[in-house]
Amino acid sequence: MWRLKVSERSSPWLGSVNNLLGRQEWVLDPDDLGTPEERAQVDRARREFADHRFERKHSSDLLMRIQYAKENPHNHLGDLPPAVKLQENDDDIITEEAVWTSVKRAVNRVCNLQAHDGHWPADYGGLLFLMPGLIITLYVSGVLNAVLSSEHQIEILRYIYNHQNEDGGWGLHIEGHSTMLSSALNYVALRLLGECPNGGDGAMEKGRNWILDHGGAIFMAAWGKFWLSVLGVYDWSGNNPVPPELWLLPHYLPFHPGRVVCYCRMVYMPMSYIYGRRFVGPITPLVLELRKELYTDAYDEIDWNKARTECAKEDMYKPHSLVLDISMTILHKFEQIMFHWPWRKLRNKALAFTMRHVHYEDESTHYINLGGVPKVLNMLARWIEDPNSEAFKCHIARVYDFLWIAEDGMKMQIYDGSQLWDATFTVEVLLATGLVKELGPTLKRAHSFIKNSQLLENCLGDLNYWHRHISKGGWTFSTADDGWQVSDCSANGLKVCLLLSTISPEIVGEPLEIERQFDAVNCLMSLMNNDGGFSAFEPTRSSPWLEEIIGVFMQTAMASYSQYRNIFPIWALTEYRRRVLLAGKKSE
Repeated sequence: MWRLKVSERSSPWLGSVNNLLGRQEWVLDPDDLGTPEERAQVDRARREFADHRFERKHSSDLLMRIQYAKENPHNHLGDLPPAVKLQENDDDIITEEAVWTSVKRAVNRVCNLQAHDGHWPADYGGLLFLMPGLIITLYVSGVLNAVLSSEHQIEILRYIYNHQNEDGGWGLHIEGHSTMLSSALNYVALRLLGECPNGGDGAMEKGRNWILDHGGAIFMAAWGKFWLSVLGVYDWSGNNPVPPELWLLPHYLPFHPGRVVCYCRMVYMPMSYIYGRRFVGPITPLVLELRKELYTDAYDEIDWNKARTECAKEDMYKPHSLVLDISMTILHKFEQIMFHWPWRKLRNKALAFTMRHVHYEDESTHYINLGGVPKVLNMLARWIEDPNSEAFKCHIARVYDFLWIAEDGMKMQIYDGSQLWDATFTVEVLLATGLVKELGPTLKRAHSFIKNSQLLENCLGDLNYWHRHISKGGWTFSTADDGWQVSDCSANGLKVCLLLSTISPEIVGEPLEIERQFDAVNCLMSLMNNDGGFSAFEPTRSSPWLEEIIGVFMQTAMASYSQYRNIFPIWALTEYRRRVLLAGKKSE
C-alpha cells in the first residue's frame, strides 16, 4: 500500500532548518499490503475516478483519507449525532440544530485529517506540464528507473491517461482545453516511461493524432521547445534566445533579469545556463523514434528558424508583437558570435556567473527551489555541471517532496506542498466554531507547527547581489526549508499566532515570542510597494510595462486546493448559524 510519511528523513542527502517539519513523501511499503477492505476501497476509488474523469477532473485525496481514517479513528467531539439528510426544497427544516450537527461532524473529520506534526497534508497539483520536465531530466541523466520505481511509473501513467482530454490532447492544467505544449510533453513522457506508439488502448494514437492534426511539435510554446531540445527531439536553433549574458548587464537596466518577478527569474536562471551550453541528452533509438512521431515533416527538413516563432493558437496567451519578433530575430543573429573567440570568453563568464546563482538558490532552499519548474531546471543544470556531484544527490532526495498520489494517479505538485497556507486557514476556521476547549490537542499541534515553520534567519550573503529580499520573521507557502517568504502566508501565520495567543497556553501552547512577532511585522512591512499594495515574495522591482508577465501565471494556471474544499463549508455553515439562525433566535 502507498502510505504518506510526514516529517521523516528518508535520505542522508536531506538538509533542513527544523528537522524536516512538514515534509511529505508517499512511500510504497512492501511489507504493508493493506487489508482486503483497504485494497478494495483504493481499487474502487481509482475505478470511479477513471469512469467519471471527463465530468469530475479533480481527485478527492481518497488514498490519504483512507489511510488517515485508519490511523485517526477517534471522535474529537465525543459521540456525534447522525448526519442530517436534506432533500431538495427542504429549506423549512434547516434548523440551528441541523446546522450545528453538520458543523461538528465536519470539524471532527477535519481533525482526523491532521498529521502528527500539526499540519494538514493535501494535494497541490493540477498543472500538466510539470511531470514531463522531471521525466526528461531523469531520462537524459540516466537515473529514471533508479529514482522512479516501477510502481511510481505505473501511477504516473495512470495520472497522465486519466487527464487526457476527450479530443486526445492534454491541457495546460486538468480543467484546460488541449494545448500543444502539454500534449506533446505528455506524449513524450509516456514514451519515455515505456509506452509504445499504439499503447494505452488507443490513447497514444489519439494523443499523437491531436499533435499532428494541429501542425506538430514545432507549434509548441517556448518551454516545450526548450524541453524537447534538451531531449534531442527539437533543434536548439528553433528556440528564441535565452542568453545568459543578460545577467552580466548593469542592474539598473529595466530589462535586467534581476528585475523581473522572482518566479520568472528563478526559471530563467537555470534555463539560460542550459540554453547557453546547448545541452542535448544522448540520442537514443527512442529519441530518433520521437523525431518521426511528433512532426508532419521529416525531421531533417524542418525549417528551424521559421519554427522559432511558430505557436499554436491553443497555446497563444497573447500574440507576439512585431517589435518582439524583430528583437528576437536580431538577438538570434547576434548571439551566433558567442560561440566564437573572443566572444566565447564572455559566454563562459556568463555561464559561470549564472551557475553561482543556481548554487545559491539550491542551498538557500535546501534543493526544493521556488516550485516544480525551477526545481527540475536547477536539478538538470547541476547534473550538466557535474553528474557525480553531491548537489545532484541532494536534488534527487527532494524529488519525492513534489510527488503526490491520489485516486487519479501520481502527479507532480506545483510546490512541495501547501502546508503552512492550509494550516493557518484551517486553524482560523476551527477557531470560528468556538469549540476551542474541545479541539485543544488539534489546535496545540497546529500552533506548534506554525510557530516552528517561521523563518528565523535571512538568506546568507549580500541579498542585493543574489537578488533576494529579507525573509527573517516571515512564513513560506509550504515549509521552512523552502526559504521563500510570502506576504499573505506571513500575514496569515502572524494573524493565527496572535489569535491563539488570546487563549490559555494550557489549551493551545505557549504564544509566539514577542521578538518573533516584531520580526514578522518587519518582514511584512518590507514587502509593501510604493503604491501601498503588497507583493507576494518581494517588492516590485520592474517597470509597469514588464509587469504584464504576471498575468500569464495568474490567469492560465489551475491549482487543486483540496484542503480548502474541506474547510470552507465549515466556515460557511458556522457563519450561517451565527449570523442567521442564532441572530434570528435573539430577535424573537
